[in-house]
Amino acid sequence: MNLNAIVKTTACPGWLGNIVRRMSQHAFNLQSINYNADYLLNPSNISEIETNIKQRKGIGDIRLVHSINERLTKGVHHTEKESSILRAQLQAELEKIPNHTHPDVAHYGTEPKVVQRFNEQLKQTDRKFYPFDDICKKMNLFRMENLGNFTGHRSYYLTDELAEFEHALINHTVASLRRRNFELITVPDILPGHIIESCGMSVHGDRNQVYKLNGDNRESLCLSGTSEMALAGYYAGRTLPAKLLPRKLMAVSRCYRAETSALLEEKGIYRVHQFTKVEMFAVCRPDQSEAMLEEFRDIEVSLFDGLGLHFLLLDMPPCELGAPAYRKYDIEAWMPGRGMYGEISSCSDCTDYQARRLGIRVETTPGQDTYAHTVNGTACAIPRMLIAILENFQNEDFTITVPEVLRWYMSGKQFLRRRKVLPELKLTKRLQQQEIT
Repeated sequence: MNLNAIVKTTACPGWLGNIVRRMSQHAFNLQSINYNADYLLNPSNISEIETNIKQRKGIGDIRLVHSINERLTKGVHHTEKESSILRAQLQAELEKIPNHTHPDVAHYGTEPKVVQRFNEQLKQTDRKFYPFDDICKKMNLFRMENLGNFTGHRSYYLTDELAEFEHALINHTVASLRRRNFELITVPDILPGHIIESCGMSVHGDRNQVYKLNGDNRESLCLSGTSEMALAGYYAGRTLPAKLLPRKLMAVSRCYRAETSALLEEKGIYRVHQFTKVEMFAVCRPDQSEAMLEEFRDIEVSLFDGLGLHFLLLDMPPCELGAPAYRKYDIEAWMPGRGMYGEISSCSDCTDYQARRLGIRVETTPGQDTYAHTVNGTACAIPRMLIAILENFQNEDFTITVPEVLRWYMSGKQFLRRRKVLPELKLTKRLQQQEIT
């Protein structure tokens, strides 16, 4: 079933139909996707590729790839149907092979390297700090309990000043990225499955992060896990002039994740099914992606440093890179209410991993092109930013000091204060009147 057929058989609003048709126009035959076969199918590279696979959680089987390829190319006569099946199997196995790993991180083992510690003097341990859930309940600004019957597991409401605070974070982040020449784009939350898979996230299996809206195949429609996927899909099938690169984009979107966690340290809104995020994304020439990753890293550091948080900058080991990343930095903020560091951001250089699967090319000279590189990074993931800020900036009188850089976006407000709960008072007055009469 192709994408146009899905549009016809699904109750898609007009704007969604147009997005899907646009992606369909840029779609290409799966058999034509270039998985860098010159490298992957070269027998002399098997050992090197196998080592990389083992370092990156063991997903992919390069020997199976070569076995299928030999059956296709060793002169054995196959029917067209048999050849088609083998080609499909080869494509499926090639897709599982992870990206190369940056040589600087290949020896890290299973632990990240701490590149730098920021604002360590702000790490207070001489008083009691409430976890995010507890301080919000005391302030009557948050609800997460007893919502399963009508909004589902791991849902939440932010109310009053906390909802205002969320929008202040978003607006501050967008304004900061604008000053760094990022283009703001509004993206769809519903994407074809093959766009999501091309970006490195599986839509198959019982345990995956993707909500599927129809069917269980590459072209089913799915809820996007991050706007990175829609931004990458925006360029699918396009060839971009080298002189126009890099293109730096940002998007504010809802992100949907089907799987949560039962771990105590990830309770509450630390890991939820849907949340708002400001994402950075870049399409660039191959010679620009390493510098672009450093720029994204420095932007994230600047944003969190400006908020007054204590955090660690980590260079991640191969086992934490996923399939697409060549190199990835994480940022973990100190969360005193939890007594732990929690990840609030990451940025990745995916080199040509996504671009090969989506057909994004760069025209280097007239008539000649190569695959582009893509870079992504989280500028602000709302739930974890709220945890980090409210746990660090809480006061003993159950108020929250608003970081100075956010006050302009909250009409100069310096504190989040406890909201009075009025319904109980009204109920008491009504009962008293009934007793009098």
